[in-house]
Amino acid sequence: MGLVRSFRRAHAFSAALGHRGFQGGTMSLAKDSKKDFDFIVVGAGISGPFIAHELCKKGASVLMLEAGPHFNRDTYPCKEIDSNSQLYWGGGIELNTDADLGILRPKVVGGGSIVNQALVDRFDKIALDSWKDVSGADFFTQDKLAPWYDAAEAEMVIQEIPAQYRNGNALLFKEGFEKNGFNWAPLVRAQKDCRFDDGNDCIECLSGCRIDSKQSTPVTVLKKAFELGLVLESQFEAKTVRWAPEVVTVMGVNRYGEHKAYRAKKIVLGAGAIGNSRLLLNSGFKKKLPALGRNFYTHPQSMLIGLYERPINAHKGPLQSLKSNDATFRANYFKLENVFAPPVAIAMLVPGLARRHLSVMKRYAHMACIEVAVRDTNPGEISVAGNGRARIVKRLNSFDRNTQTKGFKAIHQIFKATGAREIVDGRFSIGLHLMGGLNLGTDPVRSVTSPDFNLHGFKNIYAADSSIFPNAPGINPSLTIMAISKMAAAKLK
Repeated sequence: MGLVRSFRRAHAFSAALGHRGFQGGTMSLAKDSKKDFDFIVVGAGISGPFIAHELCKKGASVLMLEAGPHFNRDTYPCKEIDSNSQLYWGGGIELNTDADLGILRPKVVGGGSIVNQALVDRFDKIALDSWKDVSGADFFTQDKLAPWYDAAEAEMVIQEIPAQYRNGNALLFKEGFEKNGFNWAPLVRAQKDCRFDDGNDCIECLSGCRIDSKQSTPVTVLKKAFELGLVLESQFEAKTVRWAPEVVTVMGVNRYGEHKAYRAKKIVLGAGAIGNSRLLLNSGFKKKLPALGRNFYTHPQSMLIGLYERPINAHKGPLQSLKSNDATFRANYFKLENVFAPPVAIAMLVPGLARRHLSVMKRYAHMACIEVAVRDTNPGEISVAGNGRARIVKRLNSFDRNTQTKGFKAIHQIFKATGAREIVDGRFSIGLHLMGGLNLGTDPVRSVTSPDFNLHGFKNIYAADSSIFPNAPGINPSLTIMAISKMAAAKLK
């Protein structure tokens, strides 16, 4: 009840201030938060740091707000349970309304660049043509994005896993592909000086990097932005936004439970599909932006496990190094990757109970694993519940489930060709690469973000992260988020 009363008092105070314009805020300005900034960047994942760096280079004063903690190479949680609880929203996983899709959403400075495998791929013509057709934006072409891809790649070191360090899982992947006539390719990763010759047995690519090999935003553009004067407040959860033509106020709660508010001439939303949608929905923007929260996509991913007589040791060495590069797979809306995960994650995916489940997990070292990722076609929607939390409606339609089945069939062929004794179908899907909710387009009724990267009707609110994606590209999105962020930042003054 005390918290409710505090919010009511804050709302009353805010109303008494007499701000004009779009009213979405419920908290007062804190006494120690009176400094105005040129820009506030909400979210310190992939997009936010790239944009903040470019703005700081222009001499702008920039405040970055991030709900998650700020770790470094010495403080990342080293245990799987700890990393799940400390690096993700929902203590590790969130669920859609049907509870059949697990949503992994990072909550940490660095965002997806911390908890992913640092895969950096440029989008192909198929993805960009689709975006251009859906959005009406003429810059979604390989030629027009090329200089922005170049600029993003220049901020980091990009490497492939040397062939001699591919682990047993990757070797099986390659063997199975070649026996079935499928095309494969090395994964391109943002990494530097990974300890391959030490066996790389840390299994920490999904929870930071203790040697700063992974080229995450904290060790690349964010570090540079700090040197140029960027101010970061981590563990600050933005709750609402109040808009006026000359000033935007972001209100939220810090790590100590204190209600604070910050003002800037302009804000940039970089909290991802769910974070951006939730913030704007809780602030009342749905009335002006009818498409807000819609067109939500993921790349639903399912891991299948092959059990072998001999040890595979998929947990040793780089967890991902190869991918499918097959035109037939692409035409059928799926891709395959060799992948693995620490024991707790694998245990969640293995079906069965009690002795059956235990018998499979005892063969952890004998497991090979391949993942199918679906380029989903059925847009979901993000809304907010009465408590202000995100409500995620996301389902696979019959086309997407058929796509998933095609991927499963290909994986079964690979496992059978390489001598698997048993195949375990871990058919619980994980929603990665969260996209949409603020989709970019020329039509203000069917889209939220304009081709100039500002929200329709709000010239001082911008977005350039995965929330603006018009649909699911079917390709790892990190590099494209970086490139688009570079492009958007060039337009901001």
